[in-house]
Amino acid sequence: MIFKYTCVQPEELKEIAVKMLEDAGSHNFFALYGNMGAGKTTLVKELCTVLGALDVVSSPTYAIMNEYHTRSGTSIFHFDFYRLKNISEAYDLGYENYFFSNSFCFVEWPEKIESLLDFPKASIFITSENNQRIIELHTEDQQQP
Repeated sequence: MIFKYTCVQPEELKEIAVKMLEDAGSHNFFALYGNMGAGKTTLVKELCTVLGALDVVSSPTYAIMNEYHTRSGTSIFHFDFYRLKNISEAYDLGYENYFFSNSFCFVEWPEKIESLLDFPKASIFITSENNQRIIELHTEDQQQP
C-alpha cells in the first residue's frame, strides 16, 4: 500500500509520524530514501519520539548506527549508510543482529545496502515540491506466499 503525507511546517511532523506508524501496521523496519537534506533524520527524530525514545536522536552519519532506548525498555536502531564504502562494512557491523531483532529499525541511505533488504519492509520516500515535503510510505505485504 502507498500512503502520502504533505508537510508544510516542521510542527506537522509529529502528527505525520503518528499517522505513519499507524499506517505501517506491523512493520518495524523502515528504509528512508531522499536526497541529502531531504529531512530523513528529522523524520526519524519524530518517529523515535512517538515510539518513546528517551535518548537524544541524532544522525549516525559517522557512527553508522545509533541505538536509542525507550520508556518501555526496548531499543530502536537508527542507521545511516551514506559513508559506507562497500557492503562488507554492513556485514562487519553485524547488520543482521539489528535488522532481524524485532526492534524498530530506521535506515537512511538504504541504496548502499539494497541487496541486504530482500524482506518485507516499509519504505519512506521524501521529496520537496512547492516549498513542502512530500512523504510517501510504501508498505510491502508481510505474508509469505
